[in-house]
Amino acid sequence: MTNTDRETPFQQIDYNLLFILFLLICSSCIAIYSAVGQYEGNFVVKQLVWYSVGFTAIAFVMILDFDQFLKLSWYIYGFGIFLLLGIVVIPMVDPNAGTPDAIVPSINGAMSWYRYGGIAFQPSELMKVALIITISNVITIHNDTYKDRLLKDDLLLLGKVMLVSIPPVFLVMSQPDLGTTLVFIAIIASLILVSGIRWRIILLLTLLFTLFITGLVMIYIYFPEFFLEHILASYQLNRFYGWLQPYEFEQGFGFQLVKSLLAIGSGQLYGKGFAEGNVYFPEAQTDFIFSVIGEEFGFMGTSFVISLFFLLVYRIIHTALESNDPFGSYLCAGVIGMITFQVFQNIGMTIGLLPITGIPLPFISYGGSSILASMIAIGLVLNVRSRTRNYMFD
Repeated sequence: MTNTDRETPFQQIDYNLLFILFLLICSSCIAIYSAVGQYEGNFVVKQLVWYSVGFTAIAFVMILDFDQFLKLSWYIYGFGIFLLLGIVVIPMVDPNAGTPDAIVPSINGAMSWYRYGGIAFQPSELMKVALIITISNVITIHNDTYKDRLLKDDLLLLGKVMLVSIPPVFLVMSQPDLGTTLVFIAIIASLILVSGIRWRIILLLTLLFTLFITGLVMIYIYFPEFFLEHILASYQLNRFYGWLQPYEFEQGFGFQLVKSLLAIGSGQLYGKGFAEGNVYFPEAQTDFIFSVIGEEFGFMGTSFVISLFFLLVYRIIHTALESNDPFGSYLCAGVIGMITFQVFQNIGMTIGLLPITGIPLPFISYGGSSILASMIAIGLVLNVRSRTRNYMFD
C-alpha cells in the first residue's frame, strides 16, 4: 500500500513548481510592460490570455494519466507532422504565400507560421512537445522489449530515434528555422543521454557531430559562395556577421546585439528602474526580453530570473528521479532538454556569447505559441509528479 492511494492527481500537484511558474509569469508581465506595454498595445493582456490558455492546457493534460500519452503518442506525432507539412504545401498552391496577409506569411525570412486574422500560430512549437512524447514512447517500448541489451540493440534504438526525429527536423529546416531545429536537436540529445545507450556510442555521435560542425566551418572558409547558396540562407549568414562583428555592422546585422549589450551593460547592478529603460530596439518583448530585464533591473534582476530557471529545472529533475515509470522520467528529461537549451541560447545571444537565432526565452518572452508549448510541457511534468507513488518501504 502507498501513502498516496487515497489522493487524487490534483491533490498531489507539485505546488513548488507552480509557484516558480507563477514568479516567471509575474516577471514576464513586468518585463513586457517595461519593454513596450506603455507605448503601444496592451501586450500584457494578450500575454495573460495566452497564459490562461496555457493553464487550461495544463488542466487538460493533468486529466489524463501520463501513460495514456504512451498510447496517443503516434497520433500526436502525426498531427504535428501534418501541421508542419501544411507550412510546406500551402505556399506551393497559394499565390499570396509569403505576403503579410497570407495564411503562411514570411516573417524575418522564414515561413514558419500560420496566420488567420490577428492570430498567428507556430506549429513547430507544439512539435517540440510531440517529439518529446514520441521519442519517450520509442525508448520505453524498446527498453521493455530488450531487457538484456547487446550493442546491436542499442544501435537499433538509435536508429528508431533517428527515424522519428528526421521528418520534423527536415521540415523545420526547410522553412528555414535554424533556432527551432537546434531545440529539436537538444531534445533528441537529452533523451538519447538517458535512454541507456552505451556511452561509447554517445561519444562516437558527439565526435561525428563535432566533425560535422568543423566541416561546415571549413566549407565556409574555403567555399563561401557554396556555403551561402546551399547551406545557409543569406539572412542566417547575416546573423553570424552581426554576431562576430556587431560594431562593424551596427546599422544593419549587428544592430540588435549592439543595443542588447548597451542595455544590459547600462543596467549595472540594480538597473535604471521599472519602465525607465531608454535603449530602444524593435520587438524587445520577444527574443530580447532578457535585455530589457538587464537594463531596468540590472544584475540583480537578471540573476533573479536565471535563479528561477535553475529552480524550475531542479524541480523537473527531482520529478524525473522520483518517477516510478521510465516513460515519465523520459518525458521529464525531454522537457529539461527543451527548456535548458532555450534558456541558454536566448540569454547567450543577448550577451553576445552565441549567435542570434530567434529562440524566445521560455515563459518570459511574448508569444502565444511558445507560451502554450512550454505550459503543455510543464503540464506533462506535473502529470508525472502527481501520479508518482511513494511506497512505505522504499
